[in-house]
Amino acid sequence: MVEYRIDRRSGVATYVQIVQQTKQALRLGLLEPGDKLPTAREVVEATAINPNTVLKAYRELEREGLVEARRGLGTFVRKSLGTAPVDSPLRAELDAWAVRARETGLERDDVEALFTSVLDEHFKEDQGDEA
Repeated sequence: MVEYRIDRRSGVATYVQIVQQTKQALRLGLLEPGDKLPTAREVVEATAINPNTVLKAYRELEREGLVEARRGLGTFVRKSLGTAPVDSPLRAELDAWAVRARETGLERDDVEALFTSVLDEHFKEDQGDEA
C-alpha cells in the first residue's frame, strides 16, 4: 500500500502531491490494477491533512481514469502506468549513479538540476517543445 508523504514547504498543493505520489507508485509498479488506495481516514491519520484534500486528490485520479471509487468499498486502481518497475535494471543503475553523485559532494538540488537537464535533452519531444 502506498504511504503518502506531504512536504508542506514544497510549494506544491497537498492534493497535487497525493496525485503525483500515486502516479509515481503506478509507474513503478508499486500499485497495480485492483489495488485499494488508503482510505481518506487512513491518509488523514498518517499525514494530518484535511480529508477533503484526500478526496480532491482521489477525484482528480478518478477523472484521469486511473482509479475508481466503489461505494462503500473504497478507491481502487483501474490501470497502471508502469513501464519502469521498481526492480528494473535501469533503476539499479540510476541508484548507483546517485550514490556516486552524492560521494562526489553533489547536493540534491545539484542532482535534480543535472537530471532535469538530461531529461530535457532526451525527452524534448515529450514536452511538446519542438525547438
